[in-house]
Amino acid sequence: MNARILIIDDNPGNLELTAYLLSAHGYATVTATDGERGLAAALQAVPDLIVCDLQMPGIDGYEVARRAKQHRSLRDVPLVAVSAYAMKGDREKALAAGFAGYLPKPIDPENFVAQLATYLRPELRLAPAVTAETTTDASLKRDSKGRTILVVDNLQANRVLAADLLEYSGYTVVTARSARSALDLAREAPPDLILSDVCMPDGSGYELIREIKGEPRLRAIPFVFLTSTATDESDRRRGLELGAAKFLFRPLEPELLLREIESCLQETPQS
Repeated sequence: MNARILIIDDNPGNLELTAYLLSAHGYATVTATDGERGLAAALQAVPDLIVCDLQMPGIDGYEVARRAKQHRSLRDVPLVAVSAYAMKGDREKALAAGFAGYLPKPIDPENFVAQLATYLRPELRLAPAVTAETTTDASLKRDSKGRTILVVDNLQANRVLAADLLEYSGYTVVTARSARSALDLAREAPPDLILSDVCMPDGSGYELIREIKGEPRLRAIPFVFLTSTATDESDRRRGLELGAAKFLFRPLEPELLLREIESCLQETPQS
């Protein structure tokens, strides 16, 4: 039986990526979006490993670890802390709270699963079958043909998450934090696809796509919206009318996002 790993993270994107990477390597996953739900899931399904964010509303990761160690059924389950707000002394604080290990975000998709596997009992560790040299249909690896994707989002966490996923899948990724800087980058070196948020403080995604579609050199580039704020059907219709190939909503399974991107690229000849 494959190891069961519980992932506790209040960020939907991080939760999905972590779960997908572990599943792609053959591990069974259980997910929870906060500390209370995480503890309840742990007591119900007693996992072989708990991967827990530290900064969460309500019960944070430190409290999750303390409470887990008080339960007889959980006290021997190893916990690994994962945090985007790494400060001096955080690792020591996490270990003192009961964590067996500490990994900073953004995670390294190439090595993340192997790092976590070291905290599992040896008999539960699976062989690293999903690698660049031995890809399978279940792997995130794709034949990306060296294509470049421009990711546009004012939130660093969203840019990092998209870049981690796409780079692990073989794409070259360029990121921009605003529509203005994205337009400059696209003009300088046209990407093969643009993945953009809608609501940004320095020019919206709608303004960006108008500029892109208005320039003969850029208008054929597939443009995909990915948003968690503009979620009305009218928003979607507006984006598609402006020329977007796709209008996607967060949270979105990483595998589905990759498939949507691939479908757009397959319809566009490589330059």
